[in-house]
Amino acid sequence: MLKASICTIGDELLIGQVIDTNSATISRAIGTIGVKVTGMVSMPDDTKCIISTLQEQLSLNDIVVTTGGLGPTKDDITKPALATLSGSEGYVLHEGQLSIVKEILHSRGLDMLDINRAQALVPDTCEVILNKRGTAPIMVFRGLGGGNSTLYAMPGVPFETEAALGDVLSDIKAHYPLDNILHHNIMTYGIAESALAKMIAPWEESLPKEVHLAYLPDPLKGVRLRLSIYSGTLSNEKEIIDSKIEELKAILGDYIYSCDDDTLEGRLGTLLKESGKTISAAESCTGGEIAHLITTVPGSSSYFLGSVTSYSISVKEGVLGVKKETIDTYGVVSEEVAREMALGVKKLTGSDYSIATTGYAGPGGGDAANPEGTVWVAAATPDGVFTRKYSYHNDRKRNIQRFAASALYFMLMQILHPQKP
Repeated sequence: MLKASICTIGDELLIGQVIDTNSATISRAIGTIGVKVTGMVSMPDDTKCIISTLQEQLSLNDIVVTTGGLGPTKDDITKPALATLSGSEGYVLHEGQLSIVKEILHSRGLDMLDINRAQALVPDTCEVILNKRGTAPIMVFRGLGGGNSTLYAMPGVPFETEAALGDVLSDIKAHYPLDNILHHNIMTYGIAESALAKMIAPWEESLPKEVHLAYLPDPLKGVRLRLSIYSGTLSNEKEIIDSKIEELKAILGDYIYSCDDDTLEGRLGTLLKESGKTISAAESCTGGEIAHLITTVPGSSSYFLGSVTSYSISVKEGVLGVKKETIDTYGVVSEEVAREMALGVKKLTGSDYSIATTGYAGPGGGDAANPEGTVWVAAATPDGVFTRKYSYHNDRKRNIQRFAASALYFMLMQILHPQKP
């Protein structure tokens, strides 16, 4: 099987000033064509370190993909390091990339400077894939690492890297024979990773040796179970995976909310689109997180009518219509207030469904009945209002994330399994 390493370059990554998203993007992309990523390495802006690290990675892998250090300033040293590594005797001007550089600068009302022109200069040992979104070309060095490995040097700007990935994948497919890699994801929620592992232990032990299982927990998605077949030699890989998923459904039931690589908000959106129904939200402790998640889904404007972030009591009462006596009697964090919030926003927007949250994200707040980390969730449906209390023990940010995810899951279950009050 073809192996690859992803190498990111830049001091800003190592000091935590910039978060590396390129490695995940590249890894997901090249995995779809049958390339197995064996490692990810980050290195500083140091020529000797870059060269020695890449030599090692090239000796271990068929493909090495680098990102970063291709800009126009003096601290961008990846290109000269690659020139040395590949035994270049000089640089040549790539007219195609130069035209793109000119076009980008002119569109911004900027003049062409020598420093900009230099970005279209590449070592004479490389081939070029045009960077259509930026000024630094993608450089392709073949025959490295003992003569069999290829290095792709990509820009560090994430949207430029993502835009160029299709061309890089096409180049890999044109130069290498590829095996099949099959991944399938099952999304679960409402069960801890340890409890999940115990529940499906006999099923996991029954998996064929060719099938690999991974547990991938996420506070906003739940625990993703990934089934993978790397061999590429079976003629019925999909049938094997599908049969094991059917077995898993019988074991886990409603803990599974999707058998695709989906999110809670994505699955909720699919159901609402299919039914032609709408939804709204009333949020207190989640501070708009539910609305944010719902609107990250393309096309959500067709079913999401709006939300009210009712952080204060005055907004709960004045906008959502929560009764003062309800708050005085039961407290602002209570099942009764959550219920009235859900009904209020449903009436206000005219939606078919609504979600409401009220709780204590911390630090501080709470009481014996509803300690810090408690959230009451209400889901209003055409059949009534349903509530549930969740408790978590995390920091404020993580609590808010879990509150929002739990609310989406609770709403999702009410749509999938309608019930009477």
